Amino acid sequence: MKKKITPAIVTIVTNFVLLLFTITSMAQEPARPAAAPPARPAFRMPPRIVSPEILPDNKVTFRLYSKDVQKVTVSGEWQAGFGASEELVRNDTGMFSLTVGPLKPELYAYTYTVDGVRTIDPNNVQVRRDGSNYQSFFIIPGPESDLYIQKNDVPHGTVTKVWYNSSVLGFQRRVYVYTPAGYEKSKQKYPVFYLFHGAGGDEDAWTNMGRAAQIMDNLIAQGKAKPMIVVMTNGNANQAGAQNEVPPLPSTGEQGMAAYQRYAGKFEEHLVKDVVPFIEKNYRTLTGKDNRAIAGLSMGGAHTQTITNDNPGMFGYIGVFSMGIMSFGPQREDAAKIEQERIAKLTALKNSGYKLYWIGCGKDDFVYKGVVTLRETLDKVGLKYTYRESTGGHTWANWRIYLSEFAPLLFK
Repeated sequence: MKKKITPAIVTIVTNFVLLLFTITSMAQEPARPAAAPPARPAFRMPPRIVSPEILPDNKVTFRLYSKDVQKVTVSGEWQAGFGASEELVRNDTGMFSLTVGPLKPELYAYTYTVDGVRTIDPNNVQVRRDGSNYQSFFIIPGPESDLYIQKNDVPHGTVTKVWYNSSVLGFQRRVYVYTPAGYEKSKQKYPVFYLFHGAGGDEDAWTNMGRAAQIMDNLIAQGKAKPMIVVMTNGNANQAGAQNEVPPLPSTGEQGMAAYQRYAGKFEEHLVKDVVPFIEKNYRTLTGKDNRAIAGLSMGGAHTQTITNDNPGMFGYIGVFSMGIMSFGPQREDAAKIEQERIAKLTALKNSGYKLYWIGCGKDDFVYKGVVTLRETLDKVGLKYTYRESTGGHTWANWRIYLSEFAPLLFK
């Protein structure tokens, strides 16, 4: 008897045959490898060169790598003598290195000279600027440099770059203003300290080179200085602001002595007539001489003397850093008259009720003789002053120390 083939049986047989065919095909055909990803160029971070490296014993190692360079020297503030330098030693891979010290705690600036070309350290992000002079720097930690370090555990003030109009100079100018921590949220009024840079610098100098903001933050946080506003102006009367950010003013065509004479005495006049009124109008300030201080280094020290001599009773606290009464040429015919006028002005200053006249100078400073002359003149007048003599010369290392010692004496 024949069995009837149903459609269901046909379907089952068909599927079974297809399954066998598929398995046989897969067994006979080798597996294809997965497609390889497209080739990528190899990327390798260059080895990190640590420079400068501050060692546990306060020695410092400088490094510079180049296969093509022949000679590298370093010039730094720890070296004795202007223009002094030391040569880095090259190994067989092209790495130049030199270890110096140990160095005492301080902030040190330095530059390299690479095959005759002066440059900053490309491996050090810490760079400071004084006018057109750029330098790398590092800080050796310790009690002497403690005030210069940015700390996270103290309240921080604010430094703003503010534009004001100078009616005396005839153009807009820029000034840096430090306000102490808490200024923005309080209604308190503060005394004001006007702080000047030296020749070649600008309004950026005291915050950049002088670490003024860090020094003030730390002194105030430690209770060593009263909270105050610090005003840092551009002492070059022919500039609107720091030349690395602010375009120079259009040239008047004047050259040499004519250009100098055009602005002689104008900075001091504009400080009194433009800057002080601007600050007292736009900031919460205490007024009167007992709430105003003024100080400057080098050229700024000369500005300070001129302003206070010409305006007795305007500033109660006066600081002259690394500047005296200077003589830069043959004896003038009117020297006696100039001396007589100076004595009269200093006598008026003595009688004005000033609180502090503070002088600081390094014993190796080229202005030392002028400082001696200034002190002799003040002695002749009977104007009392405080004198601070330090080691070293005409350097920011001294001026940071002077600021650190002068600021705590203000507004007491």
